[in-house]
Amino acid sequence: MSARFYPARLVVVDPQLLKTLSKREFRGGLAEVIKYGIIADAELFAYLEENCEKALRRDAKVLEHLITRSIEIKAWVVSKDERESGLREILNYGHTFGHALESETRYRRYQHGEAVAWGMKCAALLGHKIGLTKARDVSRIVALIERLGSLPAWPKISDASLIAAMRTDKKTRGNKLRFVLSKKIGKAATYEDVPLEAVKHALHFAPRLHTHWEFGRG
Repeated sequence: MSARFYPARLVVVDPQLLKTLSKREFRGGLAEVIKYGIIADAELFAYLEENCEKALRRDAKVLEHLITRSIEIKAWVVSKDERESGLREILNYGHTFGHALESETRYRRYQHGEAVAWGMKCAALLGHKIGLTKARDVSRIVALIERLGSLPAWPKISDASLIAAMRTDKKTRGNKLRFVLSKKIGKAATYEDVPLEAVKHALHFAPRLHTHWEFGRG
């Protein structure tokens, strides 16, 4: 039986509700906004770089722009691929790694946005390892994520266990891992046949990436 999709008839957004969130929850939400910039809007990403501190202070004008643009991006992606058969997968940037971190820590260490933040670091590094993502873009992604604040530490879990968890990802085809990666900030797509050694490289080095370390040039 094929899955059925029921688009919402109405979506109501009340920015005032953001005031009820804890700092941790709010920052996790901003991580998802960073994702939208990486996958679909370089200008949104640059806007976040310029206004990150205002966003963290929950500046109303900044949040209004971030919310509006995020909704526009998701609506555009979903309208192009309602049944998640292609383009819509880009909404999962960072999620293949993030979901594995969540499941392997029994959903007790990370809130979803925190796991996605780690996952985006991994995806950026993986993209660079296979010659797709430029070093400068990796540095920008890592730096912006770190400006949100400290993340719960990377777990003491083997690469093999995390990779096994990744194989349960909905994008997996024939037990082959597939990853959403970004060729440049503002563009993303799903990639197959990613070398397993490159995935292990990302898992090993992502926890060691920091803003104060110049990742590289290019």
